[in-house]
Amino acid sequence: MTFYNDIYPFYPLQRTSFIFSSSLLTIILFFLVLAVSFLIILPGIRGKSRLLWMLRITFSLFIGAVIVALNFTSDWAEAKMTTNTTYKSFSSDEVTAEVGLHVGLYGINITLKGNPVMQLNETIDYNELFDWRDSMDKDYEEALEKGLPTPILYIAEKFTLNNPCGLIYQYRYSGRYASATLWTAFCSWLLANVLFSMPVLRYAGYMMLVTAAFIFFSMASFSTIMNLPTCLFTIGTASFETNYSHSFWLALATGALCTLIGALVVLLDFVVPDKIREAFSIDSDKDEDDVHFREGYRNSAFLEVVTSIPLTASITALTNEVNQLALPVTT
Repeated sequence: MTFYNDIYPFYPLQRTSFIFSSSLLTIILFFLVLAVSFLIILPGIRGKSRLLWMLRITFSLFIGAVIVALNFTSDWAEAKMTTNTTYKSFSSDEVTAEVGLHVGLYGINITLKGNPVMQLNETIDYNELFDWRDSMDKDYEEALEKGLPTPILYIAEKFTLNNPCGLIYQYRYSGRYASATLWTAFCSWLLANVLFSMPVLRYAGYMMLVTAAFIFFSMASFSTIMNLPTCLFTIGTASFETNYSHSFWLALATGALCTLIGALVVLLDFVVPDKIREAFSIDSDKDEDDVHFREGYRNSAFLEVVTSIPLTASITALTNEVNQLALPVTT
């Protein structure tokens, strides 16, 4: 290929890089609306239960939001390095840039940011998404057609189906199983919230422990990518390997929080069941079965008249009145 006026003919259209996941943004907004709605009705709750109710809602929404959001984040594992590398194909020009690989459950993000950003009369700031839910090879072919920088194409090629490293197979299946167990954890979280509003707090605590277990299972599933044979990413004179990142440690912290809440609820239900039911504004079954009536007004005169008339006389008088009403009217 040839150059025209020192401009690379790789971009017939304006390039738009990946900025932010719309699914992740939707999840954040949804849970924020729920949180604001509960905070609005908070002043209507009286007494000490207001603080406990606020903490309960806050922790519950936080756990739910994290479980759902972890399915769509792209930083379960990351790797970064700064190096000198060739910028485009068919060119020997080199740039100094920071190259990054960000691994999620459904794909990878590859970043390239110049140091400084302006080099070779161009803004070097890329963030490209490669999704492996459908076909990684198709995304790679589109990247070739766009003429993306060489470091991005090099890393993306490592995740294609025919690459000797075979990263795509383990990464794809690990991500799928991790996502499946996270959605199961979300269902357990929903069930735990339902049980927290019923007089079965012990089982609500059990479900929180189940939620934590599935979060840990998702982490274990994703961790299998570290058992792959070493496949170094070498760009220029430097190389890097992926390590656990923010989403992985956030999942660990959320699982630990669920374990703490579940164990605490179960323990308190065994030790002080009445106190914990009072804290959750739940009456015990014994209180529901007992029916108490207040002392009411008694009409003594009416009772004396009723009790003074013999039962047989009352029945006879009632029968005569019924018979008189049943007689036909003659003219």
